[in-house]
Amino acid sequence: MTELEKKQSQRIYDARDPELRKQQNRAKELVRQYNDIPAENTEERAHILAELLGTFGKNVRVNQPVYVDYGYNIHLNDNSFVNMHCTLLDTAPIVIGECTMVGPDVKIYTAMHPLSGAERFWHQPDGTAVIKTQAAPVHIGSYTWIGGGSIILPGVTIGDNVVIGAGSVVTHSIPDNAVACGNPCKVRKWNPPLGQKDEESGKAAVS
Repeated sequence: MTELEKKQSQRIYDARDPELRKQQNRAKELVRQYNDIPAENTEERAHILAELLGTFGKNVRVNQPVYVDYGYNIHLNDNSFVNMHCTLLDTAPIVIGECTMVGPDVKIYTAMHPLSGAERFWHQPDGTAVIKTQAAPVHIGSYTWIGGGSIILPGVTIGDNVVIGAGSVVTHSIPDNAVACGNPCKVRKWNPPLGQKDEESGKAAVS
């Protein structure tokens, strides 16, 4: 099994693998180009994103600058929005649903390492230590809003019609229709399901 296959199947892998380094370098060069494009040049920005990302839906907006690891593991569905200074560490897939907004300075991590320091490295005969890396995907549903400065940890699933308060650290999965915040992020209240009326505000929920 190749290191790429190990990475994509959530097994421990060696990130020094030449093919993985090549993929990372390609992604970082495309991101460098993207971040340097004038903001008004939407056509060229869309061209770079379509080449970089695994899925680039209709009417997707990604504000500059943005930072990624591999690019091809990022899937942005129709009408999604990623604001400036976001980091998408896509060692494993990051899926963002339709009509979902990601605020500025949000960090989405999929890479992780063993908790025990002794287990965190392979020790080589020449004395060098190689970091063991593993990855778990992050899924964010549709019509969800991730507040600015939030951090989403590996393996988390966030449901549809969710609000994550600014500055939250999301360590566990959050169900549909939740309003959640804090460190660690916890559910504080509930949104009405999509299409149902919000009785408290008298306004219809987004549908």
